[in-house]
Order: sequence, then structure tokens, then C-alpha cells
Amino acid sequence: MAPAPKETSPARLVVLVSGSGTNLQALLDAVAERGADAYGAEIVAVGADRDSITGLERAERAGVPTFVCRLRDHSTRAEWDRALTEAVAAHRPDLVVSAGFMKIVGPEFLARFGGRFINTHPALLPSFPGAHGVRDALAHGVKVTGCTVHFVDDGVDTGPIIAQGVVEVGEADHEDGGAALHERIKQVERRLLVDAVGRLARGGYRIEGRRVHIP
Repeated sequence: MAPAPKETSPARLVVLVSGSGTNLQALLDAVAERGADAYGAEIVAVGADRDSITGLERAERAGVPTFVCRLRDHSTRAEWDRALTEAVAAHRPDLVVSAGFMKIVGPEFLARFGGRFINTHPALLPSFPGAHGVRDALAHGVKVTGCTVHFVDDGVDTGPIIAQGVVEVGEADHEDGGAALHERIKQVERRLLVDAVGRLARGGYRIEGRRVHIP
């Protein structure tokens, strides 16, 4: 059993990004609109694995501290993982959120933040894990797909599931390579992530095996 790491109120969030940061923006908007106390969390830092991305600009406009930890600045992936772990830990997070962070973290990061590291995936796990969830779902001919918010473990999209949202698949979705479907999934994903993080932060949680219990 893993108890909720509910140490501060509101909970402290570090968000990791690699690109445009639309999920980050959804979290920033939720905190700004509801207030950190009502939402249950505040974003204390945003980290990235690359410079000059829109996600960092979004954080800077919101007055949130940022940091960059580039893989190419380290001689090994293990050294990068250690540096990322230390950079995140410096902000004393209760929860860490991958908001489109495109790097796979290593053992040291998971040892420090396991059970507290949240990710999203554009499919209904455990179906269609990996980098091509939308494409793979379409190729399989599913009639519904969706998105999953889950905790990260040492597998590929195999961690305990926190929440899921369903999106219907239409005939037209096979005509554009899944672009329109992916956009509809992203819209649901943003709402689902905001709701899940808020619930975890406000109520705490516990992980028992593969089940996540939120009061």
C-alpha cells in the first residue's frame, strides 16, 4: 500500500513539459480561476527537457519559476536522470505531473517520486500503450477510445490508473490519420487531468496494487 503524500496544503505541483504545454495551461487556468486553496494545489515550478518551448513561456507568463534539464548536457542518461531528480526535488513537490514530457525518466527519479508522478496517455489503457496510442486504436478498428491519467511506474504506460475518459470514434476519423480524433481526445484529456490532480491534491489517495483509491 502506498499512502498519499499529502504533506502541504495546497499541494505543491511540479509540472514537466516538452512542447506547447496545453495541459500545463489547463492546470494554470484551474489554479488561477479557482484559487490554489479551493483547487487544492499550486504549481511551484515548471521543468523542461529543452529550451525555447511554448510550455516554458506559458509558465513564465504566469510567474511560475522554470528550469531546463537537457539530456545532451549529460554524459549518460543516468546522470541526466539524477540531475532531473535533483532539479525537481529542489521544489519539494507533493505531486509531479508530466504534461507532455517526452522523456522516459529513470530509476532514480522513480525511486524519489514513485507513487507521486502523474502522466496522461491518449488511449484507454491497458489498450494501446506507447507512443502511437491514437494510431494503434484506429488500426484496431475500435469504436471508442479515449484517454487515461495514471501514475508512472517502470513500464511503458503500465502504472496504476487514476481516471479515464471516453471518446467515440467515427468513420471520418479514419480519413485524416486520426488528427481530428487526437484533438478531441486532447480536449477530454485536459479536463480529466485538471479534475484528477485536484481530487488527488484535495482528498489525498492511496495505491493498493493496481487500484488508486481517492476519498
